[in-house]
Amino acid sequence: MPGPTLLWFTHNLRLDDNPALQAASDAEQLICLFVVEPSWSRPNRYSLQSIGQHRRIFLNQSLEELAGALKQRGQQLILRHDTPLSALTALVQKAGISRILTSEHPGSYERETLRQIASRFPHLRVETVACNTLFNSEQLPFKIDELPESFSSFRRKVEKRPLQPPAPLEAPNSLPPAVKNLQENLIELPLTPLQQQFTGGETAAQAQLDYYFGSSLPASYKETRNGLDGWDYSSKFSAWLANGSLSARRLWQRIEQYEDDVVANESTYWLKFELLWREYFQWYGHRYGALMFNWRGPFRRSPLTSFYPERFKAWCEGSTPYPIVNAAMRQLNATGYMSNRARQLVASAFVHELQLDWRYGAAYFEQQLIDYDVASNWGNWQYLAGVGADPRGHRRFDLNKQAKIYDPEGNFIKAWKGEENAYPLPNRDYYDWPAP
Repeated sequence: MPGPTLLWFTHNLRLDDNPALQAASDAEQLICLFVVEPSWSRPNRYSLQSIGQHRRIFLNQSLEELAGALKQRGQQLILRHDTPLSALTALVQKAGISRILTSEHPGSYERETLRQIASRFPHLRVETVACNTLFNSEQLPFKIDELPESFSSFRRKVEKRPLQPPAPLEAPNSLPPAVKNLQENLIELPLTPLQQQFTGGETAAQAQLDYYFGSSLPASYKETRNGLDGWDYSSKFSAWLANGSLSARRLWQRIEQYEDDVVANESTYWLKFELLWREYFQWYGHRYGALMFNWRGPFRRSPLTSFYPERFKAWCEGSTPYPIVNAAMRQLNATGYMSNRARQLVASAFVHELQLDWRYGAAYFEQQLIDYDVASNWGNWQYLAGVGADPRGHRRFDLNKQAKIYDPEGNFIKAWKGEENAYPLPNRDYYDWPAP
């Protein structure tokens, strides 16, 4: 008799429109697993954490809700504090697992784990299912290794077809029975920050869908999307999309429903446009793997940057000479969130004004952002640094001009005290110091 199926949850923390969960419906017994990695809270190669406090709280809330939803359907969510390879190996050996199901992941580390587990247990069926993207790889009008080198080319190919995402799946009413006698590890929740804006989990994601598309906001998205502070200037779906509490296909469906029922205009198209940007970077991660983290990027372009610890510290704290940058960084540190416009400005300052190694900026965003997505984050940083999917090279913004356009009254800078400690940066290069 075949052994149980193991469903490894990664960034598909939902029951609604979860193709991996549907693929597991034919199992005789099912184990649902999420791995909490000890390395997430340890210093990484950039002396930062992979998951900071804001995202950890959001993740824990999402896991608690997922566990409750699975319990209602006779299942349980097993939480293991371990590396994925060790956790998967232990369960395969203990429970006699014959099949592993998981979401397709753009991260090279996650894909390497699956390669190793398949090599370690040749009898296993290891299946990945598209849960995080709009399209399945078979739908794309090109092979993954022929992914266009720019988003514009990708979008033209997708829209010319045109491609339509598969219809989202409804949440299952029941699931295969759980395997008994498997221990769950409890997660200790950290204290909630005072300015936590987002609540993790599928219920909160659904509430934002209903709120946003029950209003006139989608019809004016393009006019308001460059706002810097507040809730309604943008759609705010990115956090739930990032950990999979919300399906990109479900969001696409709601946009099209709004277009059918209310209005279809340039703003509603722009919501889809932004989802296509996200889609491009997901496939970019699949295409380039570990090169997404490489200093020179997949196209071997050497950026003219270095690393100055005091400048990096000033940028992280929001004490650079640039008030708009300081305000955005202080907002990020306090809330775990920053607008799309602000992300472009602080990244431009990081690379051009401060002349810093872009990877440290990407790693700090990974630690701080509540909506961190490996492909979107590292792909966008490569784009801004001129080593990624931008055929025009570096994107440099005039910070004073941008502040006048997007914060003309200075309200954002005042609210986040961007002018405090806006000191000039020291210019001395430490290698010039005289030797004793």
